Amino acid sequence: MSDKKPEYWRWTESGKVMPGADWRGAKSVTLGIDVGSVSSEAVLCLDGELAAYNTIRTGANSPESAQKARAGLFELTGLTEAAVDYTVGTGYGRVNVPFAQKAVTEIACHGLGAHYLGGPAVRTILDMGGQDCKGIHIDERGKVTNFLMNDKCAAGTGRGMEVIADLLEVPVIEIGERSFAIDEEPPAVSDVCVVFAKSEAMAKLKEGWSKNRVIASYCRAMSERVSALLMRIGVEREFFITGGISKNIGIVRRIEEILGVEALRSDYDTQIAGGLGAALFADKLLKRERAK
Repeated sequence: MSDKKPEYWRWTESGKVMPGADWRGAKSVTLGIDVGSVSSEAVLCLDGELAAYNTIRTGANSPESAQKARAGLFELTGLTEAAVDYTVGTGYGRVNVPFAQKAVTEIACHGLGAHYLGGPAVRTILDMGGQDCKGIHIDERGKVTNFLMNDKCAAGTGRGMEVIADLLEVPVIEIGERSFAIDEEPPAVSDVCVVFAKSEAMAKLKEGWSKNRVIASYCRAMSERVSALLMRIGVEREFFITGGISKNIGIVRRIEEILGVEALRSDYDTQIAGGLGAALFADKLLKRERAK
C-alpha cells in the first residue's frame, strides 16, 4: 500500500480531435501554444478552424511544458513537425516556446479565442487563469478594446482553488458541485488572500462547519472578488468565461447571480481559449506572409 498523499489539487488533463479533422489535406496548418502558470495547451487549427487540442499541467520548465503539450497533440493527431506551417506562443511562458515563430500576449489571444468559442456576439470576457484574473472587452472581430487585470495574489484564480482543495482534502474537480450541497448559502470568507483564507477555513472547520460549507464560503468570496473586477471594467450582456475555473459551476453560477448576467455557453472546452487564439493568430500571420 502506498503512503503517498492523494493530489487533491490535480485536475484531469485532456485532449481531443474534432470529428473529421485531417491535417493532411489542409492548406494552412497552425499551432497555438499557451504556457500558463498552471496549465499548458497546444491547439491545432486547419485552414483557420479548430481541429484538435491537448491540455497538460505546466511543469517547472516552460520550454519543456510547451514541448510536452505539443508532443501530446502530435500523438493524438499523427501530425508531424514538418507539416506545421506556423506556430504562435502565448501565456505566462510565451517567450519560452522555443519552436514558435512569434509570441502574442495572452489577452489578445483570449479575445480572439473567446470570439471563436462563444461566437461573434461576445463582448465581455472573464479569463480566470491559474495565476491571475482578467476582464476583457472585445469588438465584433475579437480584437481587444479594453482590459483590466488582477495579478496581485492567487485569490480568484485556479491556483487559489487548488490550495483550498488540498487543504480540505477534496478533489478540485468536485469543488463546484459540493459548494451547493449545503442547507443555505454561508457568508463569504472575510479575506480572499489564499494564505489568510486557509487559516480562516481551518478555523471554520474547528467551529463545526462542514467541508461543503467552507467550500461554499470560499467560492462566494472568489466570485465576489472577480465580479468586483468585472464591474470596474463594465459587463455587457454578451458575456463569456474562459480559463480552467470556467469549469467550476460553484464559481460560474455565483458570478452570474452577482452580476445578473448569464454567461454564454460553448460546445468547446473554454480552457483552450488562449491557445486557440494563438493558433488563429498564427493562421492570420501565415496568410500575411504568403500574400507578400
